[in-house]
Amino acid sequence: MTRSTIPEVFQQSVEQHGDRTALLHVVGRDYAPVTYNELARRAEQFAFGLLSLGIQPGDRIGVISENRPEWAAADLGMLSIGAVNTPVFTTLPPAQLRYLFRDSGTRLVLVSDAKQLAKMLAIRDDLPDLERLIVLDAQVELPDDGVLRFDAVTPPADAVEELTAERQRRLAALQPDDLASIIYTSGTTGEPKGAMLTHWNFVSNAQAARAVIDVGPADRYLSFLPLNHVFERLVGHYLMLFSGVTVAYAESLFTLPNNMRQVRPTIMAGVPRFYETTAARLHDETRRGPAAKRRVMSWALRVADRWARRVTARRFPGVCLSLQHWLADKLVYGKVRQTFGGSIRILVSGGAALPPDLNLLFHGLGLELRQGYGLTETSPVISVNPGYQTLKVGTAGPPVPGVEVRIAEDGEILSRGPHIMKGYWNRPEDTAEVIDGEGWFYTGDIGHLDEDGHVVITDRKKNLLVLANGKNVAPAAIENRLKNSPLIAEVIAVGDGQKSVTALIVPDFEALRALAADKGLRAETNEQLAADADLNRALSAEIKRLSGDFADFEKVRKFRLLDHELTVDSGELTPTLKVKRAVVLEKYAELIQSMAE
Repeated sequence: MTRSTIPEVFQQSVEQHGDRTALLHVVGRDYAPVTYNELARRAEQFAFGLLSLGIQPGDRIGVISENRPEWAAADLGMLSIGAVNTPVFTTLPPAQLRYLFRDSGTRLVLVSDAKQLAKMLAIRDDLPDLERLIVLDAQVELPDDGVLRFDAVTPPADAVEELTAERQRRLAALQPDDLASIIYTSGTTGEPKGAMLTHWNFVSNAQAARAVIDVGPADRYLSFLPLNHVFERLVGHYLMLFSGVTVAYAESLFTLPNNMRQVRPTIMAGVPRFYETTAARLHDETRRGPAAKRRVMSWALRVADRWARRVTARRFPGVCLSLQHWLADKLVYGKVRQTFGGSIRILVSGGAALPPDLNLLFHGLGLELRQGYGLTETSPVISVNPGYQTLKVGTAGPPVPGVEVRIAEDGEILSRGPHIMKGYWNRPEDTAEVIDGEGWFYTGDIGHLDEDGHVVITDRKKNLLVLANGKNVAPAAIENRLKNSPLIAEVIAVGDGQKSVTALIVPDFEALRALAADKGLRAETNEQLAADADLNRALSAEIKRLSGDFADFEKVRKFRLLDHELTVDSGELTPTLKVKRAVVLEKYAELIQSMAE
């Protein structure tokens, strides 16, 4: 692979596909196109504007925005002059935005609308490096001179020639190993860490992914995962634009079904929860509606599962099963594919583990669903399942070209290659803990390579929770905060693979007993205290009170009170009184499952 920067590869794409549609976005009720040439022009204009504002190579620029053409243009524009994109989730509260932008020393922040602007105005005075806010939505009223419109970030006419020369000088000086983005990922300590990803990290990973995921100018990609997430940034942004693909932005998750019908995408990427929703809808139809329809749906889903298991095991399904599958396709599967627009070639799943049964169901429906594996620190793709004929359900596929994977003695998955981050921003000690002297990155996941070299993940070494929607949550931050309540002695936050964060809570029984007395409750024993509805409501109020500045996906939605304390003798605590998470999760698996349902 030729070492290149993001602007270099994008410019090659513009030269090859200039008049083709690069982006589609909704204007009114219909999708409007933006060609590759127009996107390049918008990126250039924004770069000129940044130069006129004095932005220097290495300066960090924050982005808080939903997916839209301005996001793409801003990213490509800032990278072309050596600036660094520091994007964050639109759902983050002001307190977390304050931490991230202070930590990164961000000079400018782009916000999408009035809601995001209000959050930034609330913390602007707490950010010493912040100079200006830039609003993407042209309809938002600007409060003062420190806030600019995106379209107004343009240079004076008489400065264009000088700025063009300066931009060309910076493009020529830009190196593949220069920093392109800082993407914050939650750590087990609760403090987010900024993964420093270079131009070559992204370019090499996009090239490697393209060798496995065959995409080109004839494809249409529907983007709905947030572009600040490294998965969508690589797959739905760089990979697609580098390949001449048309990228359409969904309006929202609520409009996604309609957007799929409008765009008729050939490729989509999502987290497991997105695919689980489709499966849940199908299974729901087997329990509702006329009896005849229920029987047909139930039969069709059984056929899909049997057929997929045989095919993915490289076994001939047999004439009878093949005929049943053909008939079920006519009656059911074809209609399911139409809900995706009717033109899907490839579906990619990332961000969390894909349940094998779900993978099989989609293949039985005639939808090629490929599971991948990676982390923010790996740009992110480490491995991905290859095409339909070589799919191995239950694995994350073999490493993509140029990426090495080996298994440490303790079973931890290690990876090395051009996709590995430069390190954590301002955290050399944390960087040294995860990248050794030979360049191997320690993923924190436990697994193995099967006989075909496919990555199989069996457990997580780290305590980091990965929700079903792909969001990463650090349990320690939640646990430490909730233990500030006088009613709570211990918290074990759980949520891997779940829709939301839940928790096992050991109450402070003496404090709970006192509260019961104040309320005139008869609960006296630990069992009675833990089961009392009024006391559970009091705990719920405490959790809500202490979680005010958490992001929505970090908030504990359900909890169960244990009726006893954790002890060393029971094996639940270490001799230094630290919770043994693995023991607790196994011991109370049934209780945890009751919260996930």
